[in-house]
Amino acid sequence: MALTRELVERLCALERGSASEGERAAAALLRDAFADAGVHAAHVQSFRYSPRWTDAAALHYLAGLFGPRWLAGLAGVSYASDFSGRLQWSRPLLPRGEGANVVARVHPRGPRERTLVLLAHTDTAQTGLMWHPAFTGLWRRVAERTGKSPSPATTALLAFALSALAPRRSAGRALLALSLALTLDVARHRPVPGANDNACAAAGLVELARGFVDEPLERTEVVAVATGCEESGMGGAAAWLRRARDEFDPATTLVVGLDQIGAGQPHVLTGEGPPLIAHYRKEDVERAGLPTYHAAGWTDPIMARHAGLPAISIFGIKDGGLPNYHVPTDTPDRVEWDAVDRCLAAARRIARDFDAG
Repeated sequence: MALTRELVERLCALERGSASEGERAAAALLRDAFADAGVHAAHVQSFRYSPRWTDAAALHYLAGLFGPRWLAGLAGVSYASDFSGRLQWSRPLLPRGEGANVVARVHPRGPRERTLVLLAHTDTAQTGLMWHPAFTGLWRRVAERTGKSPSPATTALLAFALSALAPRRSAGRALLALSLALTLDVARHRPVPGANDNACAAAGLVELARGFVDEPLERTEVVAVATGCEESGMGGAAAWLRRARDEFDPATTLVVGLDQIGAGQPHVLTGEGPPLIAHYRKEDVERAGLPTYHAAGWTDPIMARHAGLPAISIFGIKDGGLPNYHVPTDTPDRVEWDAVDRCLAAARRIARDFDAG
């Protein structure tokens, strides 16, 4: 755990916005940390992707706000597809930067029969008024009662629907204008330190890899992937899957994602979204043996589900939500290290159960 703490501190000293110099520096830092842990195959993969989710969102809001009804309807469908990672047709038309993934492998003790992929993103989110605790606190109270977190994307989807279908478009346009204003506010802010989201999990990949180097799994190769550009639209996970997808057989592969593991109790996600909702397979959720939660946003493991791979997403949940979510107070001094231990222990157990299964 001393290794994890040091890495979290060093990662949080970098401003790790998506597709930024800081994200690339974090990738180099993690590559070297993997090597120091005895994983000598670690390397950085570069890719091109959006540095901000706000660019694509603003494009869709403007189309719904000022276009005719049919364009507002199409913009709503496109927005939902983009936000969920299913189809991001507009991204190549918008500004892009150089993102960075780190990929490391730990070979099994015997012949490889299975593959376990561990995912955690290294980049951090831009803050803004929409992430103010007054709003996120309300979402957490709803999640405590329902086990499902609300999403600001729900408001946007309602706005597109009203703008396209309501007899009078004023309400839909007003909500689109509000969504646009909040999005532009986020665009002007700098990235947060991101200790819980997601330096703890990125450093945790190194901790897990070190353990599997010291005590290899019998027949399962471990592939650790520290992704970039998760916060701007899961671009790193998509780029890695494009390169590696043909390597993995869904019958012998399991993807385990780690996110927000620095506070609360380990939970496994049953699904993600809205505006479109995607569910993890029931058998994979049950494999985790953890309390369940439905996330409002979208995270890297869902890209593996879109690609047809079995996946589990492990989150730390406290009081129904995610502490210090996308705000400047997400700093190393607020990390609950016992929560990190519990989440990493859950990942180790899942790995060894999968190896033995």
